[in-house]
Amino acid sequence: PLFSRCSSTVNYTLTQCRCLHIVLLFAILLNMEFLVTVLPWVQIILSIILTAAILLQQTGAGVGGAFGGGDDSIRYTRRGMEKVLFYLSIIIATLFALSAFAMIILRA
Repeated sequence: PLFSRCSSTVNYTLTQCRCLHIVLLFAILLNMEFLVTVLPWVQIILSIILTAAILLQQTGAGVGGAFGGGDDSIRYTRRGMEKVLFYLSIIIATLFALSAFAMIILRA
């Protein structure tokens, strides 16, 4: 079907086949109708993951920090899973913002 050229009688090298697959996948993904259909679902999934990543992070301030009672003089280093969640939330927030800008551009 879509990638049958690599198995045809024309002798493609493995690198050429991979490049052909990548080019065809980008052509499919750049189809505007496909993006308009899929992008809202991507935003929903990203928002759920972002919400979970933010809620799972622990802060040293506790509940008092929400009302201005947090002590800013305490510094600590993120380690382990907290560090992973911190970086994951930054990456997911960036992807969410980029998908929102892409949606604005596609709707215009």
